[in-house]
Amino acid sequence: MLLDRAARPGRVLAGALVMYAAGLGAILVGLSRFPFTVTVLIAVVTGLLGPALSGGWTSQLPRVAQGDRLLRANAFDSMTFGVASLAGPALAGGVAETLGAPTAVVVSAMLITLALPAAWTLPTRPGRARGARATPVMSDLAAGMRILVGKPALARATLTSVIACIAQGMLTACVPLLGERVLGGAGRGAMLLSCAAVSALVANAVLARFPRSVAPDTIIWASALVQAVASALAAWSRPAALMVAVAIAGVGEGPQLAALFAIRQREAPERLRGQIFTTGASLKITGFAMGAAIAGPVAVWSLQGALVLAASVSAFAALAFFTIPSAARPALNDSSTFDDNALHCDRSQGAGA
Repeated sequence: MLLDRAARPGRVLAGALVMYAAGLGAILVGLSRFPFTVTVLIAVVTGLLGPALSGGWTSQLPRVAQGDRLLRANAFDSMTFGVASLAGPALAGGVAETLGAPTAVVVSAMLITLALPAAWTLPTRPGRARGARATPVMSDLAAGMRILVGKPALARATLTSVIACIAQGMLTACVPLLGERVLGGAGRGAMLLSCAAVSALVANAVLARFPRSVAPDTIIWASALVQAVASALAAWSRPAALMVAVAIAGVGEGPQLAALFAIRQREAPERLRGQIFTTGASLKITGFAMGAAIAGPVAVWSLQGALVLAASVSAFAALAFFTIPSAARPALNDSSTFDDNALHCDRSQGAGA
């Protein structure tokens, strides 16, 4: 909400970065000096900034890229999630192993502050004159929720991606047991996550190279089916099949995220884009956590059962896409593609983009 109402959204992001880094530092200090409940409260408050530092950044892409560049920027932006999932845990683990866990937290806070210059120099929002009257906060909140639910394309993408995130959380919860029972060690489960991240990275690189290949709306539901196949194949519990399964899972997850970004930017009005991005990110994080919480006990009882459940949820995510009727839209020619949708977004956003 603050991102959407600020004339300089980059300054708001910079403030969120500083607060997040400070929160990490406070948690580190609190572990040895504060009551445990106080430290947990600090962690919770710090975590509230998470969606703004993921979806909030992505919502600013139209300010720095337009047309074909915006389309490719979506793919590259989603690739950064894969790179971070590879490099982040590896760096944290390496620093913690050699210099200790507290040092790893300090390094994390330092890395966060490195993004400050990029945030501070983001373009200002045009049309926000000093002293201009802003709409009430509650009105903007209500308007954002109406758009998130009321626009069929946005509602479809949000519903499908959140359910898919539940399935992703289920699969992730199964990874340690898969590593132990199939690959000979629970620690080897991290290798599975790395394989999925690499395949997601490659898939998004291909998508960025051929941006006109598939419409983002199609990618949303088709990627959920790909993830369903991956979880079902992982239930076979054979080393070769498992490696193929996690690679397929990445192929489903990476493009789905890029397509979700494109749909949000196409459908969300400029003045509410940040709110819709951060709300969507919050819903996905919640869905992932729910999936992991559900699959954990199920996997202890039956690992194959948990994987089949994850596959079923992914398939349901694809089905859920079609439960929301599409609104009547102008006829498009046969060459309408992912790129055409992005260009439509640019035309509709006008100077505000």
